[in-house]
Amino acid sequence: MIDAALIEEAKNLLVAQKKDDVEAIAKKIIADGGDPLELMNSAFIPGINTVGDLFGRGQMFLPELMQAADAMKSATDVVNDALALTGGSQEEKGKVLIATVKGDVHDIGKCIVVSLMKANGLTVFDLGRDVEIDTIIEQAVENDVDVIGTSALLTTTMNQQKSLEEALKSSGYKGRFGTVVGGAPCTPRWAARIGADAYAEDAQDGVVKVKEMIAQKR
Repeated sequence: MIDAALIEEAKNLLVAQKKDDVEAIAKKIIADGGDPLELMNSAFIPGINTVGDLFGRGQMFLPELMQAADAMKSATDVVNDALALTGGSQEEKGKVLIATVKGDVHDIGKCIVVSLMKANGLTVFDLGRDVEIDTIIEQAVENDVDVIGTSALLTTTMNQQKSLEEALKSSGYKGRFGTVVGGAPCTPRWAARIGADAYAEDAQDGVVKVKEMIAQKR
């Protein structure tokens, strides 16, 4: 197990948006024999959740939120590189495209989802935030993914998820890709209403739902 003090330090560095320090401590802990998944689950995911809580309470602002997201991405890259070296991500279990929809620049939740999916052996194509529907479909086709996952944090951008479902149907791709929606305003009822195949309550639930969809396809 990783020393509790190191876990707390790594978490606090992420909350403080210290990208270089986050990357450095992640590399050091892993180099010293620490479990990459333990580091992610015990330090970085709680840290980024704290950032989200602070932002929600108005104690952190958008520029800081984006810096924390960049730090989280660095941590995710270090962890996933370590997993690849140990064979943790070698067996491909399916391809997933992830994007935050057009008009929405929030992607902390998406970063966590991407990290957990990669850690579970899924190949992930992360298109980032504020992504056009046409781009999502084009990249899904080009990369021949199994599932498309979209995130929306604002009620004003949720309709982009509905528009994606409509675009997939009109283009004849609805049966080719499974779809899962997530984000704070989303619900199972919303997913059913727009015709999405699944709703993910959080990152771990997203991994479970995606694996289930891929298993059904194969």
